[in-house]
Amino acid sequence: MYVISKCLLGHNCKYDGGNNRNEAVIEFCRTHSYIAVCPETAGGLPAPRPPAEIRGKRVVDKEGRDLTFNFREGAYGSFLDCLQEAAAREEHIDGAILKANSPSCGYGQIYDGTFSGKLKAGNGIFAQILENDNIEIITEKEKIKW
Repeated sequence: MYVISKCLLGHNCKYDGGNNRNEAVIEFCRTHSYIAVCPETAGGLPAPRPPAEIRGKRVVDKEGRDLTFNFREGAYGSFLDCLQEAAAREEHIDGAILKANSPSCGYGQIYDGTFSGKLKAGNGIFAQILENDNIEIITEKEKIKW
């Protein structure tokens, strides 16, 4: 089973109310077992909402509100949902395809917290939880290798 960011499948959960539909990811899901997640909406955040970035150890939106609780709650809740779904299906989580640069799902690089479009090394909160559990992660920007 694979963990997939909902926005990549065309769900309108992105901060601006849209999505990041990716045909390669959708095609992959046609032939692989998966669970779709959006840790941000799972954490109670609406779509649309102001963009948010990780600044230090906090997640703040462009208006200065601290959303760290929502991001953590959604990330841990989504992770538990993935584990429960894998157990229910009697499957193993083989990997994840997550939205690049996101404060939840970004892997390897995320926005730097200045809302300037600049990137820094790091992982989003959900991606870090998956990495800590040794789940292989790629983003939609990479060639799907499974």
